[in-house]
Amino acid sequence: MTRTVGEVMTREVVQARPETSFKDVARLLDRHHVSGLPVVDHDDKVLGVISGTDLVRHQAAHHAGGRARRLRGSVLRRSARRTTAAAGATTAGELMSSPAITVHPEQRVPDAARVMARHRIGRLPVVDEEDRLIGIATRRDLLQVFLRTDEEIRRDVADGVLAPAMGPAPHPVAVSVRDGLVRLTGQVERRSDIPRAVRLAWRVDGVVGVVNDLTFRLDDGGLSEQPLPDRPALS
Repeated sequence: MTRTVGEVMTREVVQARPETSFKDVARLLDRHHVSGLPVVDHDDKVLGVISGTDLVRHQAAHHAGGRARRLRGSVLRRSARRTTAAAGATTAGELMSSPAITVHPEQRVPDAARVMARHRIGRLPVVDEEDRLIGIATRRDLLQVFLRTDEEIRRDVADGVLAPAMGPAPHPVAVSVRDGLVRLTGQVERRSDIPRAVRLAWRVDGVVGVVNDLTFRLDDGGLSEQPLPDRPALS
């Protein structure tokens, strides 16, 4: 029941071309209330990403370049030339961060969240198999998965994964959820069914923890505890 990036991404994407001017990029960010956008070529292939932070750095470099040109000394002149080059960038293609970090629509939402956390970014262009832009996944899009109601989570755990996977039982597993914390109670047929049930519960979007209160009827030597998958932290 884990959703994919393609299911939560935003399909209408505000984008820029490499030749889009600094001022036009600023207007796009302001008009659409976004903090960044992908830069694509005329074949819709993603070349990079430009953000409000990139624009601020450009302005800072521009003012620093003006001060640096007034300084003397060969070392300072070399530094000034580097700063002036950055200040001279006036298009999205010159200011963007490249290459862009992208994801594919079939990737799982938790995996995309890990990519965001690892690279400390707030958006991921979503591309098809030919690297053409088809959407964008923002931190807000991914957070929707982790802000589901307890009843939605309980229904998915009980009816969506446990019932189909474990089949009918004389004493079915009871599932309760509070603030995303899942509690499993009841008796399963075999000891090895317990870690399986716990793993299945963890696979459901929105689950932040699983409390295992299950007992078993037959001891088939299965382990009662196994490592649980890590859940990404969105920031």
